[in-house]
Amino acid sequence: EDNSALNNKKDLAMASIDTQIIETLQLSLREKITIKDEREKILIASRDNLAQKEIDLRECEQKRLQTEQAVHPIRDKLEQSRLNEQESKLLFEQFQNEINESQFDEVVLSESITEKTTVKEVQELCNKLQEEINLLGPVNLAAIHELASEKERKGYLDSQVEDLTSASNTLEDAIKRIDKETRDRLIATFNEVNKNFTEFFRILFNGGQAQLELLGEEILDTGIQVTAQPPGKKNTTISQLSGGEKALTATALVFALFKLNPAPFCLMDEVDAPLDDSNTLRFADMVTEMSKNTQFLYVSHNKIAMEMAQQLIGVTMQESGVSRIVEVSLEEAEKMELAN
Repeated sequence: EDNSALNNKKDLAMASIDTQIIETLQLSLREKITIKDEREKILIASRDNLAQKEIDLRECEQKRLQTEQAVHPIRDKLEQSRLNEQESKLLFEQFQNEINESQFDEVVLSESITEKTTVKEVQELCNKLQEEINLLGPVNLAAIHELASEKERKGYLDSQVEDLTSASNTLEDAIKRIDKETRDRLIATFNEVNKNFTEFFRILFNGGQAQLELLGEEILDTGIQVTAQPPGKKNTTISQLSGGEKALTATALVFALFKLNPAPFCLMDEVDAPLDDSNTLRFADMVTEMSKNTQFLYVSHNKIAMEMAQQLIGVTMQESGVSRIVEVSLEEAEKMELAN
């Protein structure tokens, strides 16, 4: 019996430790989930920033290529125009010489020449395009370095996310294992207490039926309802019982717990007050039987309950305002009575 008590205490201690471990693991899990969420937000912001820089870089590169493509033919035209200008100068000098030699009127001759695009006009167009290039601004060559830095940071954050995910999965697995073990133990304990409760209820009521019922499917977070059916009455909840029936039902539940895990002491305060003599007698017999494993200390004014006690401790007031403790051993009193 001592070993059984020690084992039961050990089980209760282990259950308490398991609960503490669950709370610690849940706190650690919430902290790591918070860190994970913060880092994921930073990662998302970094990704958005990186994506925007890549878009800007591509746009600048595309504009640069488009501008270069537009400048190339103009440069070719400019070079061709310069060649044409040189040729025209030579022709002009030759023509001028011919005019001088021929003595034609230059004014009349110039009016008869068709106007063509000059080198100056081409140069003005090139200058205009160069101004447009300058308005685009310089290409950000540091964007490549920033891109490499952001990729490195992204890799670091990805590894952190993987570590946190792995730790989270490990904690969740541990919690599931602990919940399963706790659930199995709790179900076994509930069934045993329910069995003992039904047994003690029938003894105290001299019949009837009572049981404990779970209010939900998940035993870890549901409530328990006590239903009782004293002899000759309908099945009902404990709140609808009389005072004496409530007292006996509660006593049956307490004794059911004590049978599963006996405690060294049990203190009761006028539990028998609402009971009649027949119920008090059954209650007294039950306490006598349970006292083999547990010492009962109870307050009572009932003679039947007092008769089963091995030791009586009373309070008297022989002097006004002065209380006095009186102890009486029933076994010694019986021996003295037999001796007389």
